Amino acid sequence: MDLKSLLSSSLNKKNKKESQPVDEDKLFEEYYTKWKSLNKNNTGSASYNAIPKFYFKLPSVDDHLRLKLREESRSVFLQRKSQELLDNEDLKDLWVLLERHQSPPNLGGDEQMINYIDFLKVAELSGEKCKPFFMPSTFCKLLQNDPYGRISVMNFFNYVMRKVWLHQTRIGLSLYDFAGQGFLRESDLENYILDLFPTILQLNELEKSFHSFYVCTAVRKFFFFLDPLHSGQIKIQDILACSFLDDLLELRDEDLPKKQQQSNWFSAPSALRVYGIYLNLDKDHNGMLSKDELGKYGMGTLTKVFIDRVFQECLTYGGEMDYKTYLDFILALENQKEPQALQYFFKILDVDGKGYLNTFTLNYFFRSIQEQMVKHNQEPVNFEDVKDEIFDMVKPSNPTKITLQDLIDCGQGDVVVSILIDLNGFWSYENREVLASDAANERSQV
Repeated sequence: MDLKSLLSSSLNKKNKKESQPVDEDKLFEEYYTKWKSLNKNNTGSASYNAIPKFYFKLPSVDDHLRLKLREESRSVFLQRKSQELLDNEDLKDLWVLLERHQSPPNLGGDEQMINYIDFLKVAELSGEKCKPFFMPSTFCKLLQNDPYGRISVMNFFNYVMRKVWLHQTRIGLSLYDFAGQGFLRESDLENYILDLFPTILQLNELEKSFHSFYVCTAVRKFFFFLDPLHSGQIKIQDILACSFLDDLLELRDEDLPKKQQQSNWFSAPSALRVYGIYLNLDKDHNGMLSKDELGKYGMGTLTKVFIDRVFQECLTYGGEMDYKTYLDFILALENQKEPQALQYFFKILDVDGKGYLNTFTLNYFFRSIQEQMVKHNQEPVNFEDVKDEIFDMVKPSNPTKITLQDLIDCGQGDVVVSILIDLNGFWSYENREVLASDAANERSQV
């Protein structure tokens, strides 16, 4: 098929979807005339013929032909890359070759080993697709303490499978990157996870009415941790580098233990738990959470001033919080040690927006803790003592100011946050020695 036919067929499909007729012949003539004109004007320049063009401006939204040409080109490119990968048959053949060429002696146990000479023999026999895996650097990386200078056959095979999986996943994610810039928007990742549904056995029992909430729950974790600046897009490289996809795809295992499912954010029980809490908090059943409703989260010990600041800093609709904003709130509370969660809390604690917490800021939040202690008939703790303890824990570079980086670097940022926003968190810190002693006694009795 020539270029014009290809573009025409692509445009016809697009036209049916959009119900907006486009005269492709007219557009093709227009582009061709413009291209000839540009070539004619530039042929006299020596640099035009000597330096290849390396920058191609992205087509605009209404530039139908260029958009379709770019889309078709990327599709062909990704298809070609996919064909270069090892399939199941190739992997089986590679395993047979590795087993056949394992290197003696057997030092006991079932582990098979291979030396560099046999490694090169397998490289010759395995075919072109396998050649990139048989690099000297790969062999050196897998070397351990074998006295004969061999590597584990299983370790090498696992390495190959992991690389193949990464390439397959990258190609799969790239198919949803319609801009072709190496990023996925929220809607792109939602489509990717929706298309994964039939392959994830652990999600088969979820009702279809819950699918959209599940997808929102899953996607939110990616964006909370991988897009802390809220740009609305995340790099495909970052998705591959983190463990979230591994957690999601392990749900393909039908026999995954319940304990593992409960600790996996992407599992059906975890998603239903998070959504169930949201429904229980939503007392007026309007699908949103008010300040009073969110204040009853957990044991209801989060301070009022903290809840007020959450609603000031986070996106709300008519003064109420939607499910997506609630998910950020839950992810921050359940992962308080993570830098992204500390960044979330720091923005809330930094009342003046100065980029640091000082004595005034700490007192502003701790007063609410003291008020709750009085309400529960407890004797309020002196703020000066708490302030000194916080500064001793953090050890900021500036002795009067605590920055976000100070909170992250000290390794106890989660403790500082708990002391300032949650009465239960403060109580746990105050009684840490008693709690540690009780835990030790329980372990000794077991």
